Amino acid sequence: MNQQVLDKALAHVKSQWPAAKPKIGLICGSGWSDVVAAFKEKASLPYEDIPGMGAPGVVGHAGHLAWAELAGIETFVFQGRRHWYEGEGWTPVALPVYVLKKMGARAVVLTNAAGGVRADLTPGTLMIIEDHINLMNANPLIGPHNPIWGPRFPDQSTVYDRELRGALERAGAAVGQKLAKGVYMAGSGPFYETPAEIRAWRALGADAVGMSTVPEAQLAHAAGMRVLGLSCITNLAAGVSKQPLTHEEVTATTRAAMVGMKTLIVQLWKEIASKV
Repeated sequence: MNQQVLDKALAHVKSQWPAAKPKIGLICGSGWSDVVAAFKEKASLPYEDIPGMGAPGVVGHAGHLAWAELAGIETFVFQGRRHWYEGEGWTPVALPVYVLKKMGARAVVLTNAAGGVRADLTPGTLMIIEDHINLMNANPLIGPHNPIWGPRFPDQSTVYDRELRGALERAGAAVGQKLAKGVYMAGSGPFYETPAEIRAWRALGADAVGMSTVPEAQLAHAAGMRVLGLSCITNLAAGVSKQPLTHEEVTATTRAAMVGMKTLIVQLWKEIASKV
């Protein structure tokens, strides 16, 4: 990743919002961008104006950074993410985590849209990520060691913070949502997986599959931030589903689930107000 570009991005955000002091970040996956409506928004920056970020290349990612507040917690909401498969390298993928870390945020909530591998993970289910499997055949820390991202060999025993996972579970119970829990597996994309791959990954322990989240989780955890992950199951995975997989199905499912997603995020912020 390009450190000079990361520093330019940080300088730009600071110059636009010199008073900003985010305690937490929310990175929105496919279809999640509209949860920003649950926050009191102070200001917004288009991704195109942030050096190195660039416009998202996927439908369902709004492409704005919102400076916002909810439950008294100052928050940066990244409305959409950049993906490894877009071919722009690791810099735009790492940039949100870098900006959050450098501006003092102590935690990040990562959301995504995922395919359900486990039989009970049907479309519309929200799943707390307990752990992940990286099958992207790459990771953002390959290359010369930069102490900004922690030690050369970061421990990954507990990437997803136990206390924050507990808070998310309580938030779900408080608003009447029973949340699933499971292991998220990331492939590189942009192909959807074959039925044979899904059978293999199920055997490896994957409960849900997608093309994101793991790099940001690796970086944030290595940098000493607390990480929480939440998937919206938008479709059954290949071989589990009886129909072809499409991104239109992904965005339609998140639109249908948006009310519940907003309600959960509001309650989660109330639960973690004293923890970040």
